[in-house]
Amino acid sequence: MLASTGDDEPDLVVGQDLPTEAATPRVLTIISHVMEKLVARNEWLAKQTKVFGKSLEAFHGVREPSISIAKYLERIYKYTKCSPSCFVVGYAYIDRLAHKHPGSLVVSLNVHRLLVTCVMIASKMLDDVHYNNEFYARVGGVSNADLNKMELELLFLLDFRVTVSFRAFESYCFHLEKEMLLNGNTSSLQDNGPVHESLSAASSLSSLYV
Repeated sequence: MLASTGDDEPDLVVGQDLPTEAATPRVLTIISHVMEKLVARNEWLAKQTKVFGKSLEAFHGVREPSISIAKYLERIYKYTKCSPSCFVVGYAYIDRLAHKHPGSLVVSLNVHRLLVTCVMIASKMLDDVHYNNEFYARVGGVSNADLNKMELELLFLLDFRVTVSFRAFESYCFHLEKEMLLNGNTSSLQDNGPVHESLSAASSLSSLYV
């Protein structure tokens, strides 16, 4: 269960009416590794400074979720069927947040909520067909009201800059690949091409964003 800031804390359990089968794209493994590394660094910084920053308070839960980042991303992909490119664009949003609000840290209390909000917005931008907020809330283990608030908060934090150019998209793909290689986590990369070539929706970005 993802801890909620309110009284409504829906379980991370979905009904049988939801889709169930989907192979996990390699890019999710890479993003989860990079995010885990970021959270670990920020947790250390927060302990030293006793400061988390206020810009991301809307995404803070009351406790750290028990589900790992990797399993959480797999869950979002499995049930929402959003394109793998949505996770790269969602990662780009978090990177933009980190640069625009450097004093506010992505930590274990907010990373899951940030991820589901970012991926949902990216899906609305990229995918022709996507689920609504209520569905994403069920999958993400948060209340629909909380997700609606977080979506609006994120848009304002980003100054509604939610488009990603094809060049920027490729740059993030190369960055993610480099991070994985630098940390020696190459097992998931074997017998595969570059990340940007493995994303089925990547080629369509060039026509959407310039």
